[in-house]
Amino acid sequence: MNEAIPVSRVIDRGTAKLMPDVDRERAWLLTVDGAPQSYVDLDEPTHLEFEYARRLGHALDTVAEPGRPLDVLHLGGGALTLPRYVAATRPGSRQDVVEYDRGLLDLVVEQLPLPVDTGIALHGADARKWLEGAPAGSADVVVADVFGGSRVPAHLTTAGYARAAARVLRADGVYLANLADAAPFAFLRSQLATLGTVFEELVLIAEPGVLRGRRFGNAVLLASHRPLDVAALARRTAGDTFPARVEHGAALRAFIGGAAPVGEEDAVPSPEPPDGAFGIG
Repeated sequence: MNEAIPVSRVIDRGTAKLMPDVDRERAWLLTVDGAPQSYVDLDEPTHLEFEYARRLGHALDTVAEPGRPLDVLHLGGGALTLPRYVAATRPGSRQDVVEYDRGLLDLVVEQLPLPVDTGIALHGADARKWLEGAPAGSADVVVADVFGGSRVPAHLTTAGYARAAARVLRADGVYLANLADAAPFAFLRSQLATLGTVFEELVLIAEPGVLRGRRFGNAVLLASHRPLDVAALARRTAGDTFPARVEHGAALRAFIGGAAPVGEEDAVPSPEPPDGAFGIG
């Protein structure tokens, strides 16, 4: 019998659990302190279980022609779901993953090892410090999916952070971020306003129920200096199992309204999710 069994371990910031999916032979759910963080299928790395991960996957699929290798910097590691996805869909890509929790990295590498020759390098470091020390113009894409517990750390919400991310991107590069908020969207609006101080193009992807204020949920942001393929992105997200809306242009500017960019002195973490927002049974 080779039945997979759950793994629980105290990491640097909490307790991580890896739980096997009974419906997929080598698929695992990663939680930290009970909050779902990542889902990965070792046999099918292109399978993205979480809605926000699929939306990030759609964005990654549309930032460049299919199959073209990219240099990608991931801020936040989780179970390395998106790095595995990029390695499978864009062979030859070079990827750096920056994860603050070294204990989590060790657990994932031990229990969910990466295939050989994936071009994925792992680094235990603070995301902003890494950005500020990384070579300018070294990435085609920066993916930010950083949560301390269930909240985005305050120092990753400011205009200074946005400038650091833009410096690392090439001229045609794209910044992607996974955030979470609820109506009246003070945090989400402030993040869009903050990115707008650096990038000319902004796009928001979110489930309609979240945008209508019905529930707390994830939102994926895209930012760049060049026009993005919004039509392709809208087609992919609309056709998903859980359809999402793509907002940009005048509609997105109206959504941002009078929100102000975030300075270092007034930065706060993203809002605490309500009980049960992302929990599992």
